[in-house]
Amino acid sequence: MAEIYAVASGKGGVGKSTFVAGVSRELVIKGKKVLAVDCDIGLRSLDLMLGCSESTVFDWGDLILCRCDAEQAVIKGDADLLAAPREYSSEFTGEKLKKYIDSFAKEYDYIFLDAPAGIGTGFDIALTCAEKLIVLTTPDPVCARSCGRAVTEAEKRGIEDIKLVINMFEVKPAVKQKLFNLDRCIDETGAPLLGVIPLDRALTFSSVTGEEAGEFLPSTQAIIRISRRLTGERVPLVCE
Repeated sequence: MAEIYAVASGKGGVGKSTFVAGVSRELVIKGKKVLAVDCDIGLRSLDLMLGCSESTVFDWGDLILCRCDAEQAVIKGDADLLAAPREYSSEFTGEKLKKYIDSFAKEYDYIFLDAPAGIGTGFDIALTCAEKLIVLTTPDPVCARSCGRAVTEAEKRGIEDIKLVINMFEVKPAVKQKLFNLDRCIDETGAPLLGVIPLDRALTFSSVTGEEAGEFLPSTQAIIRISRRLTGERVPLVCE
């Protein structure tokens, strides 16, 4: 049975979708079966990041509206994908999507629900379907505060397994107290640390082109470590 994670932040531009695409790829390399679910209705991006936009015909909205079956909705790839609907419908609820996510859980080792920015409809849908939560923050006060709000909302819903990933981290600004250090990010969000991803423009470029980032980039190595920690391996939190 799959471990089902929502991936959220609180504000946009934090790198949630890039993280989901990267971790999904690395888990597949480790021999795991992964399904990524885009919950950003109207602004989907995972199909581009996973390099399968041209193969994307149906989405999970079509599944809920009975326009296709499950086999047609899932876009097969190294990591499989359920794309987000292009337009909002009142029919799109967490409870209706959860029915399908639970049925897919038998086929996968990991399912990642990529929540949109904020704590609105897409966030609600992702949390309704998930058993666990990974929150992403960058080391700035606004992002850390909004991430903490997402953690609070998840705890209200009874999600106890919550982990933090600090993205786009730079040592020098943290030392000069221009940005938060690791401890301050943890304190502000109230979540235990899963991993730290350094600022890396090459990772940003790969996310908009759908091409995989270089294996030996510091950001890629950080994502590899996070994927290993998700599978239960004991590896350092921070890349040296």
